[in-house]
Amino acid sequence: MSSILIKESLIGGATQDLLIVDNRIDKIGTDLLPIDEETIILDGRDKAVVPGLCNGHTHCAMTLFRGYGDDLPLQTWLEDYIWPVEAHMTEEDIYVGALLGCVEMIQSGTTCFLDMYTAPEATARAVLETGIRANLSYTLFDRGDAERAQLDRDNCYRYEQLFAKLPERICWSVGPHAIYTVSGDQLHFAKEFAEEHEIPIHLHLSETEREVKDCIAEHGTTPVRYLEQIDALSPRCIMAHSLWLDDEELDILARHGCTLVHNPASNMKLASGGRFRYEEMKERGIPVAIGTDGCSSSNDLDMYIAMRMASLLGKVWRYDPTAVCAPDIYRSATEVGYAMLGLKGGRIEEGYLADLCLIDLKAPSMVPCHNLTSNLVYAGSSTIVSTTIVDGAILMRDREIVGMERIIEMARRTAHDLLHRKG
Repeated sequence: MSSILIKESLIGGATQDLLIVDNRIDKIGTDLLPIDEETIILDGRDKAVVPGLCNGHTHCAMTLFRGYGDDLPLQTWLEDYIWPVEAHMTEEDIYVGALLGCVEMIQSGTTCFLDMYTAPEATARAVLETGIRANLSYTLFDRGDAERAQLDRDNCYRYEQLFAKLPERICWSVGPHAIYTVSGDQLHFAKEFAEEHEIPIHLHLSETEREVKDCIAEHGTTPVRYLEQIDALSPRCIMAHSLWLDDEELDILARHGCTLVHNPASNMKLASGGRFRYEEMKERGIPVAIGTDGCSSSNDLDMYIAMRMASLLGKVWRYDPTAVCAPDIYRSATEVGYAMLGLKGGRIEEGYLADLCLIDLKAPSMVPCHNLTSNLVYAGSSTIVSTTIVDGAILMRDREIVGMERIIEMARRTAHDLLHRKG
């Protein structure tokens, strides 16, 4: 039995102790004692204990593409820059890129993430090594090709067996890339497979106006209506982006119990759209999580920056400073993200997963602390995170991550070699 005792930290507005036993928050109170002589004791003075953040949509290994192909339209960026390089990626490249992504997230207070990429077993190696929690989607990408569709189906059954052998903090999901890269039959397969194996369905949805127009031209209706027509919607669906949605589509998504993920940085950088309808989703009871997307389209994996962007962007297009408020966004980035993955996390409460961080209250951007949640959302960044704990294990202590320098050097070499191979 492992244990960690955090002493005299700000928890829920008061100075308290917090005891972690194995991978759960066991007790919160004052004058708590170690359970044995092996209990790790952390000094929580001038610190706040907060939930770890859940990155609701990313492509972890794409750290290797940071700064490559910037300032381009989405389809040009994908078809002329990203996909041609990805064609040369090996599983070792994916592993190294994912290692870099994992340490970047750990350093910035993310304790759990939902990923979509090819060869999820390579990303799983990085997750296993670094200690972070993750749900890794296998990307379906058949483009109407029957042979590729069957390969993807076979791989789904293979990954179900592979991930069953990994620790509980590493799970997987089926990830049909998007309606324009996955056939209707395959989208329906994803739903049936997910229901059979009780896993999430992770896809991009209505990211651009072009996607909507192309869907209308090909299928005679919009993406959400199309998905409902082919019986592909489910409470297991986690829809990244979800920008170009009308009222009826929101009603459909609410009726099917889908979760949506706001990715403000990539939406702005790729000029996909700025009017994510957070308040309308909230009114309908649609859960909304927050994501960074991949480093190729947002350039960093800092969820504190993503929270701030999500809130400010939601205010400015409405001309309403009361919209998309800090407490709502903070819950989206913590509890909602964990809940969509079926996890009891994202809160500092007894019985919840011990996925949490110590925030340095003496960091300049945290002073003064009139309202901790406001400070975290509007002034937070990776620099305020002192210690990161996942599944009851310390992954970063006082800003130190074991092996980070080695990972950074590996990533530098791998990114250079990958672009050299592409030519």
